[in-house]
Amino acid sequence: MSPPLVIILGHTASGKTNLATKLAYHLSGEIISADSRQIFKGMDIGTGKDLTEYVVNGINIPYHLIDIKEAGEFYNVNAFKEDFYSAFLSIRDKSKLPILCGGTGMYIHSILQNQQFTAVPKNEKLRSELIGIEKIELQQRLNIYPEEHTLHVDLNSTKRLIRAIEIAEYLAFNDLAISERPPISPIVIGLQSEIAYRRERILARLNFRLENGLIEEVENLL
Repeated sequence: MSPPLVIILGHTASGKTNLATKLAYHLSGEIISADSRQIFKGMDIGTGKDLTEYVVNGINIPYHLIDIKEAGEFYNVNAFKEDFYSAFLSIRDKSKLPILCGGTGMYIHSILQNQQFTAVPKNEKLRSELIGIEKIELQQRLNIYPEEHTLHVDLNSTKRLIRAIEIAEYLAFNDLAISERPPISPIVIGLQSEIAYRRERILARLNFRLENGLIEEVENLL
């Protein structure tokens, strides 16, 4: 049986980290962050990087992929996948439960779908040719490529249609090196709340950050 991976996802201010840390405390787990901003050092207030949440009943909950890059360093979904699997294997080697918490939907999706195409390089010439084309024409163009190269494409996003064509065009002439990944058995927990409650929490969070150094943090990053 593949080792389990608990995935906690949800909208902003839904309590993802709070649930993840409590699960980690009770189930002997470690948390892997799937937040594309919390990986950067010095971006603490604006990204909601409240590390005090990683202490439950006086116990420090181990976490991964937070504060691993300097602000401004290049980082993308392909780099995230490499770092995720490294953390995942490290946690499993300790017989602990990996808990992926976030955050950034594209990061989580890349793990759930075991996406291999994120390593395909950009083709600026092709992008410049496609940028002015209507969405319906992009959808029609995408249909000429093999289905296995165009799975899980968001057909309503022009940006993602262009990226999908870019990937399919690359695969038409190039072989993609496939990385061997450890199998996982995902257990997905999605958090929801009423819109009014969500807005109230987001507004309170924003005001708190503004009063506690958010502007100064941004100025230091410039």
